[in-house]
Amino acid sequence: MTTIVLTYRDRDIKIVKHSLDTLQHQKSNLFKVVLVNYGSSASYTDLIQDLCAEYDFVNLIHCQTEGELWCKSRAINIALKQVDTSYVFIGDVDMLYHPDFINQLDNFKQKGTATYFQVGFLSEAESKAVKAFDDYHINFRSNPEATGMTLMFTDDLKAINGFDEFYHGWGSEDTDVHVRLKANGVTVNYYNQEVLMLHQWHPKAYRSVTSTAPFHSSLEQINHAYLAFTKASKKTKVNLNFKYGDYNYGMYKALQTVDATYTLTNKVSDIKGFVNNVLLQTTNQTLKVTVSVDVNYKSFKEQVKGFLGKKTIPFLSMQAVNDLLLETFITSLRGCAYSYSFNQQAAIIVFTIRL
Repeated sequence: MTTIVLTYRDRDIKIVKHSLDTLQHQKSNLFKVVLVNYGSSASYTDLIQDLCAEYDFVNLIHCQTEGELWCKSRAINIALKQVDTSYVFIGDVDMLYHPDFINQLDNFKQKGTATYFQVGFLSEAESKAVKAFDDYHINFRSNPEATGMTLMFTDDLKAINGFDEFYHGWGSEDTDVHVRLKANGVTVNYYNQEVLMLHQWHPKAYRSVTSTAPFHSSLEQINHAYLAFTKASKKTKVNLNFKYGDYNYGMYKALQTVDATYTLTNKVSDIKGFVNNVLLQTTNQTLKVTVSVDVNYKSFKEQVKGFLGKKTIPFLSMQAVNDLLLETFITSLRGCAYSYSFNQQAAIIVFTIRL
């Protein structure tokens, strides 16, 4: 028996249905699916709940993390805590699976070995068609650098504390797992003898200028650098200072009752004083924080003082404030529930956090 772990947030429901349909028509039924809805909006949450109810092999987990950064690692780990099968396959909701896929997995099941698979990518037109798996025309194939779609012995993954929940946003978490499995003595193989999965085309999701969802300007680059240090240090276990795969519904409910409010500006002293004195030292409270632009930021008076070589007030740009706060959440407050928004047009950050 294999557990397939899938993660989801605000994706086209038709794509997910097509994927689950290919699992429903597997020649073997020796599998189950844990699908984690990690912070979808209310409308998408309703859609995914209705869809998953159609498949008796799907266990849907809903996480109220819509105001948080996307964290695929945490979503996977939340599912991993519920996996009771010997093997786990980390898949994706936009994949189409060969009808013999589950049977084929048996050929790769071996303790101490993990296998990841080549994927065939479909064009937009092919993705919209409904046809037999072998009748699809593959546009191009993935290479060994694409490290998702991995079958692992469950205990091997749990031995390294699952996926590293430092990774937020997009990128590097799959490769990180392979690196740490290898460092822990697991052989990682790449299978490309035949294509057992097809990737459905979908438009890339770009952040709009009007979006207020949490977003860090350089998180992808930080993730890549973090991965490089994992390789260099030969690290195996991660999430050592936090409970990995932990989701506490009570903490999210507690966001509705605010214990203290703070109004800050983008002065360096305001932000760093608050982070170090309040944000990192408060416990068992829910804080609501608003950050806006200080009246003296880029003022004529401050510019003149700077020109004359006089002491000026140090400020951070609102983007820098945003990035500093989100990095604090990731590195030091990872286990806390929060809801965060950054209105770039109005230059206002508002967040609520349960500490």
